[in-house]
Order: sequence, then C-alpha cells, then structure tokens
Amino acid sequence: MITRPAIAMFTACYLASGAAMAQNTPPPPTHVRGTIATVEGTTVAVNARDGAKVDVDIPEGTRISSLNKTSLAAITPGTFIGTAARPGPNGELQAQEVLVFPESARGSGEGHYAWDLTPESTMTNATVTAAVVSTSGRELTLSYKGGNTKVIVPPDAPIVTPVPASQSDLKPGTPIFISAVKDEGGKLSARFVVLGKNGVAPPM
Repeated sequence: MITRPAIAMFTACYLASGAAMAQNTPPPPTHVRGTIATVEGTTVAVNARDGAKVDVDIPEGTRISSLNKTSLAAITPGTFIGTAARPGPNGELQAQEVLVFPESARGSGEGHYAWDLTPESTMTNATVTAAVVSTSGRELTLSYKGGNTKVIVPPDAPIVTPVPASQSDLKPGTPIFISAVKDEGGKLSARFVVLGKNGVAPPM
C-alpha cells in the first residue's frame, strides 16, 4: 500500500537535488543515470549513459522509488508538477518529462532552476495555472513563487508519478537514476534512487 509519508519522502529528496543546484549549496549532488551492471552487497555498479562504469553505495534505508505512467489527463489547472525542459526551435520550453506530484508534496522544491538532463535543460516545480492545446502539444502555464513560465508538453514526453520501491528491486539490467554525494575520498553514496520497473524507466 502506498503511503503518503513514503511518497512525501521521495518527492522531498527528488526536489532537494535541484534546489541545491539552484542555491549553489555545497556539496552539489552527483546524478548518475544508466543501467545497473552488478549488485554486490549495498554497492551497485552502473553502466552510465556516458559509457563510464560508476560504483555507488546504496545503504540500507536509502529512499528508493519507481514510477508509474500517467497521462496528460492527470495534468489540469491546480496540479503541482515537476518538469525537465529544454529550449525548442523558437525558444519556447519543450518538456522532456513531467512528474505529477501527489497532493501531499504540493509546494516542495518550488521554483525554476538549471538541471543536468541535457545541455541547457531546466527543472520547473510549479502549479499548473492553465493548460491549453497548441499545435506542438499541450501548453502549460506554470506558476511558482517569484515567477511563472510556459512549457509545451509534446505528445511523446514521458508523464509519470512516483511510487515506493525497495532494495530488492535493485537488479542487473535495471534502468536507474541516482542522486548521490561524494565523500572526501571520492566515494559516491546515494541520497535517493529512482529505478525502472514494469517497463517505466526514469526519464529525469
């Protein structure tokens, strides 16, 4: 059974990584994206998307989540979302993914800041104040403390919502996104983990 505290813990951690980047709070998180190669104890070796193999410690008790697919129908005025986006051909923001937050996480990490999914990508965590259909997809007006912006969600953009997962879901071949911190020796330790499950890979 999915509990509100479990979802709230995931969303707080997910958003904290972006907030840290926005506020230049040291140390910045290291994001690892790729596929699990091996699991030995609490350490996973990840075949990262840049071709490197990266070892990350995922201690017992680390918050681990997976994602369920949802749809544009779940995004209406008043919905609180997070979306990674990049500039489109005309300068408009084009969503690369959308995470629909549960009501219990409303307001977490609110704002618009740099993100490292791709060059020039941003992350916006905000309330949808308008949603209209455009020739490029659905255009969302997003409002957050201190500003607002518009993002176009193309038909092929992944739209997901978080659900709890566990240490037992860490298996070779599993797509994974990790927000980690380095210790003084350079060892990476996970702050939170989002993994692929039931055919839904982490798009962030």
